[in-house]
Amino acid sequence: MNTDEPAWTPPLLKSPHAVPDKARRVRQMFNAIAPRYERVNRLFSAGRDATWRRRAVELAGADRDDDVLDVACGTGDFARAFADAGCRTVIGCDFAHEMLLHAADRHPGTSRWCEADACRLPFRSGVLSIVSCAFGVRNFADLDAGLGEMCRVLRAGGRAVILEFTRPRRRLARALYELYATRLMPVAASLISGDRSGAYRYLPRSVVSFLDAEQMGARLRRAGFSRVTDTPLTSGIVTVYVATRE
Repeated sequence: MNTDEPAWTPPLLKSPHAVPDKARRVRQMFNAIAPRYERVNRLFSAGRDATWRRRAVELAGADRDDDVLDVACGTGDFARAFADAGCRTVIGCDFAHEMLLHAADRHPGTSRWCEADACRLPFRSGVLSIVSCAFGVRNFADLDAGLGEMCRVLRAGGRAVILEFTRPRRRLARALYELYATRLMPVAASLISGDRSGAYRYLPRSVVSFLDAEQMGARLRRAGFSRVTDTPLTSGIVTVYVATRE
């Protein structure tokens, strides 16, 4: 794929999770938006994204005895939240090289970083107590493979902690959210970030065409987790899933 061309075009956005070369397009997109990614997230979530991450760490019950792998770590915000909670080991992995460069630059000394695909994690089975992912599972090229890998690397009793956007269940809240996310935010975020990859049109589209909480719970159980909880935050625009491997 020519990297000078947009990663996401209107025809592809009709069904973004079914695009055959989704992984390559997601990698190209995140490499392109890495320099301004955190700034845009803060602005368009009104700073709530940091609060969501801290709440997810609390729901995970993270403490100093935990060894954490943050999958699709981006520029490292979720990994830093686990490091701030005092976890013994924190590793962030992502397959977008530019994202990792910014993570290492912005959070020196708090975590270790690894370039890897979430669907093929380079870690032994049963070695971690927490595997986390913030706003990343919907970008997996193969959701079942990615969730299966998260389960595989956890030791017995380990937890997967997933923070993901969801569509509010209440009709009015859903309508207002989707007006903002699919009409207003893409235009403004693209202008502010200078993005030409189509990232800020793909990202909201990937939310409204993704699984709801009940469906996500079913996929986690299918991946090998035995206990799954879902906690909606901010009127249900995000959900924290905590799944335990028995």
